[in-house]
Amino acid sequence: MTSNKLPASAFEQRLNRYEEKLTLIKKQIRTTSILRLVVFFSTVVGIYSLSSVSYIPVTLLGIAGLAAFVYLIRKHQAQELKKARYQAFVEINHQELEFLKKNTGSADPGINFVPLDHPYADDLDLFGKRSLFQLINRSALVSGKNKVAERLLTPILDEKLLLQRQEAIAELSTKLSWRQEFQAVGLLSKYLSGEKPEDQNDLPGLLNWVTETTKIYDTWFFRFLLVLNPLIGFFVVFAIVLHWIPPVYFLLFLMLPLSILGPKLSELGRIHERLTKKNNLLSKYARLFRMVENEKFTSDLNQETRDIIVEKEAEAGKEIEHLSAIAAAFDYRLNILMGILLNVFLLWDILQTIRLERWKSKNQQLIHQWFNALSTFDELSSFAGFAFGNIESTFPSIISGDFKVEGHNIKHPLISSENCVGNPVKFTGWQQFQVITGANMAGKSTYLRTVGINLVLAMTGAPVLAKSFEFKPVQLFTGIKTSDSLQDGESYFYAELKRLKELIDRLKRDQSLFIILDEILRGTNSADKQKGSKALITQLISFHCSGMIATHDLTLGELALRFPEYVSNKRFEVEIQNDNLKFDYLLKDGISENLNASFLMKKMGITV
Repeated sequence: MTSNKLPASAFEQRLNRYEEKLTLIKKQIRTTSILRLVVFFSTVVGIYSLSSVSYIPVTLLGIAGLAAFVYLIRKHQAQELKKARYQAFVEINHQELEFLKKNTGSADPGINFVPLDHPYADDLDLFGKRSLFQLINRSALVSGKNKVAERLLTPILDEKLLLQRQEAIAELSTKLSWRQEFQAVGLLSKYLSGEKPEDQNDLPGLLNWVTETTKIYDTWFFRFLLVLNPLIGFFVVFAIVLHWIPPVYFLLFLMLPLSILGPKLSELGRIHERLTKKNNLLSKYARLFRMVENEKFTSDLNQETRDIIVEKEAEAGKEIEHLSAIAAAFDYRLNILMGILLNVFLLWDILQTIRLERWKSKNQQLIHQWFNALSTFDELSSFAGFAFGNIESTFPSIISGDFKVEGHNIKHPLISSENCVGNPVKFTGWQQFQVITGANMAGKSTYLRTVGINLVLAMTGAPVLAKSFEFKPVQLFTGIKTSDSLQDGESYFYAELKRLKELIDRLKRDQSLFIILDEILRGTNSADKQKGSKALITQLISFHCSGMIATHDLTLGELALRFPEYVSNKRFEVEIQNDNLKFDYLLKDGISENLNASFLMKKMGITV
């Protein structure tokens, strides 16, 4: 296929559907709000009007009015949840349509993931504006987003795992509704409370707390007090109401819960602080776990990951729902009046702490596995979304044995299909180097990035932008846009030398690399550059590596004559027609024949 009409149609249909639902639910919310006001004022006026008649109709009207008001509040809450859900779907499908146009401006650039001195991340624009991360990341969770970044930065060299990931991503790419529902659940907090997923990222602290082994309150002594205290408390209140004993006995009773809770108050407060206001966060995770539990998968990796969540001893969704309920109950202490009453009669804080300790004891060995599995689904779903939106893509063939990279009609995923020209790539065996020459703007650097970024995609298990692609997994090393550093006091040339030294050091440590270099040693004069570039390529031939080197220096093409079994020449050409430059951006054999720097200078009014 040569267009994105199929995914575009799916996204447009879903966008229109949820925009209609959003418009309708907003009207319903306004109606419910008006009804609440009507019920409130009608009840107040009715009670006032009937207050002089009899207390019975006043009581009945008050009860009916309160019941109707509570019902409308609950209905309003349910409507707000629907509204947030529809808003999430509108955002998701609008963004997908933008991705089809290669517009990534609204997406998270992942700047915080940019590593220092990574072998290829900066050169291939993995992060930042108009980056691969923006085009791929559709995560519902912070942990899922972290895994997407980690996957882009860490190539998978295990052929079996790559095949498993390909199958898992391919399967998830067909589950559009499930993937978008998963993503929408992650966005609900943004529309319900204005929080971003990062604002709710208290999960690491929560997980650390859960894995702490503590059993302070779940002992026979405190369990006995949980029975004794309410028995005495309710008996005293009952006896006072029946005038069996004077009210002063209630003050004597208060000494019991105060003596129990007083010394433990700060400790119980610290325990509650770990969970306070986590109910919405935990409810979100519970829903996501339930989604995984209720979905059927056929690929090995998806099945294995789901099995971690659906343990025989404990299902993650059910257990997280239980923890969410405990957190909500513990938060009752935030209401001063309710907190006092519950603790005086039921020792509420101790009761909830015991429930927490029992929950921890049951689940602390599993919880890290659960959340890791959930973030794996989140990460795989991001790559699946990329696969669904790029129907020109194909899953590459993974080969074993000797090194090989071969692709036909490979394209850059961040360039729109109307403006993107496909090219081949072919390397068979180690110690194979292609010197790529060409004029300015002819397409050399874009081609280098196209090959590199598709190799990165291939080594995540994702599809690549190509008609066909086969490769052996390999470590990648690039040198495309080395820059100087004023902060470190480094010149451009010195920064480039450091980069090349890192490359040689890696090769001396017996790393097998695929190398992509653009215009090496451009920070020095022409004679030095020619000599150094030829020496570098000659040295690279002696190592376990292959690669491509783009240059304006046509003399580097002479290396193919000296080392015909190791070096070949490729070129991008430009033609001058009717006083205009014409680029076809097609890779050809041989050394470039046409230059355009002087022509461009003349066109800009610079005397040459």
